[in-house]
Amino acid sequence: MKIRNFLLALTALVVFSSDATVAKAEEKEWVLVFSDEFDQPNGSQPDPAKWNRAGRNPSQWARWNSESDKVVYVKNGCLVCRAIPNKSEPDDTAKMLTGGVNTMNKFEFRYGKVEVRMKTNFIPGNFPAIWMMKSHGYAKDLYGEIDIAEVFSNQKKASHTIHSQYTQTHKPHGLKNTFSKDVDVRKWHVYGIEWTPDYVLWTVDGETTGIYKKPEDKQLLDEGAWTFDYPFFLILNQAVGNGRWKALPYPDIRKTYETRFDWVRVYQRKL
Repeated sequence: MKIRNFLLALTALVVFSSDATVAKAEEKEWVLVFSDEFDQPNGSQPDPAKWNRAGRNPSQWARWNSESDKVVYVKNGCLVCRAIPNKSEPDDTAKMLTGGVNTMNKFEFRYGKVEVRMKTNFIPGNFPAIWMMKSHGYAKDLYGEIDIAEVFSNQKKASHTIHSQYTQTHKPHGLKNTFSKDVDVRKWHVYGIEWTPDYVLWTVDGETTGIYKKPEDKQLLDEGAWTFDYPFFLILNQAVGNGRWKALPYPDIRKTYETRFDWVRVYQRKL
């Protein structure tokens, strides 16, 4: 019996060691290719070599974007993005001033792993996001967007969505392209994706929360159900709802909405 138990223990040790070796090997395959710890002095703007300020456009998330230093700045090792009552720019018709940043034309990549540590506040109409859009220099007629994490109003969950040309133009489209995870968004959590030529997988604190696989159906592919083989850039922003969607009501324009990003890290596989 003692010999049998010894052999079982030895086998378990070998299996464990093998699994650990594989895990270490897989870990070594990822190489850090972009990061920001937001460790500039308090009140600074984020590193201009890495980030642009997100501009204004008619989209819900960008309709009140501002260049004001009051809505985007670094504080205590975090990037702070805010939506604030517009009291400082009387010539601007925006009811609030909102802020965000992106890496367009500064850092764009194809495939990899993205992780961002974020927390936000809990006010109706809140709409912060960590997301990615296809580089403007590639296949301009094909839409591509990967939402790593979005918070809708005061819901205690993070939502993840992927938008292709097909999902944008076919409604309803019948594809499972949105997922969510119940989580207290007021506390720090790490939101991430793993993006390959075959799938996009979402994680919250390292736990898988959803996966969108490249369809095998040729007709779906021909109609743009997979538009994720092009370089993408990152976006971090604090927006507010416009009331057109029940889950995302009109904001309280008297209040301040704030999201903090502790760090951003992007990895790619070793060649």
